[in-house]
Amino acid sequence: MSPFKNPGKHPYKNQEEDDGATITLSGTLNATGVAEVWQKVEKKLKGLTGTGHLVIDLERVDYLDSAGAALVEFIRTTWKQKTDQEASLLGLEPSFKRVLDLTERSRDSDGKGKDPEPKYSFVETRGKNFAVRMENTVTFIAHVGKITSALTYAFFHPSSIRWKDALLTAERAGVNALPIVALISFIVGLVMAFQSAMPMKMFGAEIYVANLIGIAMVRELGPLMTAIILAGRSGSAFAAEIGTMKINEEIDALATMGIDPVRFLMVPRILAAIFITPLLTIFANFVGIMGGSIVLLSMGYPAVTYYSQVVSFVTWGDFMGGLIKCFVFGILIAASGCIRGIETKSGPGAVGTSTTSAVVTGITLIAVFDGIFSVLYYCLGV
Repeated sequence: MSPFKNPGKHPYKNQEEDDGATITLSGTLNATGVAEVWQKVEKKLKGLTGTGHLVIDLERVDYLDSAGAALVEFIRTTWKQKTDQEASLLGLEPSFKRVLDLTERSRDSDGKGKDPEPKYSFVETRGKNFAVRMENTVTFIAHVGKITSALTYAFFHPSSIRWKDALLTAERAGVNALPIVALISFIVGLVMAFQSAMPMKMFGAEIYVANLIGIAMVRELGPLMTAIILAGRSGSAFAAEIGTMKINEEIDALATMGIDPVRFLMVPRILAAIFITPLLTIFANFVGIMGGSIVLLSMGYPAVTYYSQVVSFVTWGDFMGGLIKCFVFGILIAASGCIRGIETKSGPGAVGTSTTSAVVTGITLIAVFDGIFSVLYYCLGV
């Protein structure tokens, strides 16, 4: 079946003028017909020498679908790029016009045919970025308020907490994290003891490596390393889980059913993090101190001497100071992951962006609050 009224004739004809050109289409412009004439039209457009107005004559077209509309749009776009002049349509039926309008809107929705993004100066760009950051900060603070309200409600109404989910999250984020926490803590304790033993040996004070390892692990390195590991491992997992739910519109479904997403999703994860972070920290302290003992044992000191030095120097105040940090770090890690997850936008890379943002936010807050605790403990003489 020919796409034109007069089979055997050219699929179109063009008339070049000094001020422009005319292309006449006829027949049935469906997928089959357009496939027969597309290359011929493309070749003829390249050969046109007119530099003015182009007229596309559609008076003899008896059928036009999306394929024909794509051909017409191709002619108009090519002529626009070639001469910077618009092409006009002649003899366009109303039914054909609706198809052409739909094709043009589809092209615009894909980002084509739009005006280029305006270029901003350096000051405007910095101001725009600052405004975006401030907006994100306000949103983050609003989520913190919702989480605080939900935790307060959970404290006075324990039966509203989904304890099964909290325990399952604690298992995945805590028990499954024991191997990596043990490895990192052992290596840090071993390396720190080895590096400090060399200069102390010059003064015959290598036994005090035990004091150094004990106080450093209990007060600082144990809580800090555990929190950073959980931020990279569990905080990112929380963001990915909730972010995927956000993209799949599961969170909107919960809100539609009258279920608060904060209480339903965030509270169990935050409670799990509060519970497992101190336990993992105690485990990290023990393994780190054990790692440091390897160095002194290799230098000929008995294990009893190392144990006595640690126990006599590290006090319960030091131990509790580290645990207090852990509770705060656990809240920061879980809250950051949940908030970044629920802020996930649409798009193929949205979950990855939220995951990265959760890790960065969690580690940043850990560092800031660790400094605050250091200053606070110094002022209190702890």
